[in-house]
Amino acid sequence: MLFNSFEFIFIFLPLTLFIFYLLVNKNQKNLAVFGLAALSLAFYGYWNFRYVFLILASIAANYATGLLLSKLGSKKILVAGIAFNLLLLGYYKYCNFFAASIAQLFHLNINTAPLNITLPLAISFFTFTQIAYIVDVYRNREIRYDPVSYSLFVLFFPHLIAGPIVYHREIIPQFQDAKTFKVNYSNISTGILLFFIGLFKKVMVADYFSPHVAAVFDQAESPTFFEAWAGTLSYAMQIYFDFSGYTDMALGLARLFNIRMPHNFDSPYKSDSIIEFWRRWHITLSRFLRDYLYIPLGGNRRGMARKYLNLMITMLLGGLWHGAGWTFVVWGGLHGIYLCINHRCRAMNIKMPRLAAKTLTFTAVTVAWIFFRARDLKSALKVLSGCLGLNGFDLHPRYATKEEVFFILLALAAVNFLPNSQHLAGIFKPSARWLAFAVSLALVSLTMIDNPSEFLYFQF
Repeated sequence: MLFNSFEFIFIFLPLTLFIFYLLVNKNQKNLAVFGLAALSLAFYGYWNFRYVFLILASIAANYATGLLLSKLGSKKILVAGIAFNLLLLGYYKYCNFFAASIAQLFHLNINTAPLNITLPLAISFFTFTQIAYIVDVYRNREIRYDPVSYSLFVLFFPHLIAGPIVYHREIIPQFQDAKTFKVNYSNISTGILLFFIGLFKKVMVADYFSPHVAAVFDQAESPTFFEAWAGTLSYAMQIYFDFSGYTDMALGLARLFNIRMPHNFDSPYKSDSIIEFWRRWHITLSRFLRDYLYIPLGGNRRGMARKYLNLMITMLLGGLWHGAGWTFVVWGGLHGIYLCINHRCRAMNIKMPRLAAKTLTFTAVTVAWIFFRARDLKSALKVLSGCLGLNGFDLHPRYATKEEVFFILLALAAVNFLPNSQHLAGIFKPSARWLAFAVSLALVSLTMIDNPSEFLYFQF
């Protein structure tokens, strides 16, 4: 079930809100939490009911691990818990990838098709969420929650499928706060506004660029300079508005239930450095990698060389987290190199004019997106060759239209000069003007929903 589908907007969401607030009105707080967890599980099971048992097993195993850690504090239990999560993720997400890579490396005639492993929805997100939980319990044995609240923390449908990656200390206390179980019209109106801003971004902007991206990355044999750049910039805009739109909708949906989730997106194309970009793009993934990988590896505490090594390891694994393919490893490696160069320039106090720094940062990010989007390394190099002009400079490109160029420029202006949705939510006060704005967004977006497309981050 997609957030941008009629089934979700007109059936699941109203039904869930009705049940939640009916129980709240009857002062059945515990039942409201249980009902929200059950409905979130039904939301997850709508995709493939077989994986309901997988996510329940994951929740049960991690909750049990947390209980054991709170009682015994054994490092062996922590290692076993982390290993369980990584093995689960490794089997479902990386087994085919590793088997194919080994076969290619050693020229083995291995057919990976019989494995027939389908990637369970959201496994990367609920795995990282629960790894953070058991590590925190190991560090602080006083952390204990009831099983229903913990289950809802993992299952809560606004963040379950594609984030944000939330920490237990941010969310579970809200399930136990009396303010959560009161009708808050400010939260409801803000949530509706955020939801329809996100829906507009997805339906009207991201989905517009999708066929233009596919034309270059999936159809063009040797895209020329203008075609390659049009396709690459279109993807930069598509993934921006797709992920930004999902994040707005997720935070808006949570607000409808009086839950505040952490910000996950903060106008990253306004960044004037790669360091700043990663403080603005997928913020909760960045902090997870920092808190549970980069810092435990030693961070910047063991000298400059070790710092750069830790950055590279973190970004390579961050790239691999996004997808089981060498293109994602290259994408992560590029960002690791970018970060090392950025940190070195800061250490040497090398500065650039802000406009030049922003342009360089955006260009570096956009070039890396080529590997993120391409089906394989060969396809990525094909588009990259076009961007370098190695495939020619056709002045009448087949895979780039004037309309596409116009909307790329319009989107670039929007991401650089318009206020983002979190700013709008911060200044929002219910009024006739805001109502007209939200209704306009809703009508335009709902009218344009035809065949709802998945959000790009659903595949991770």
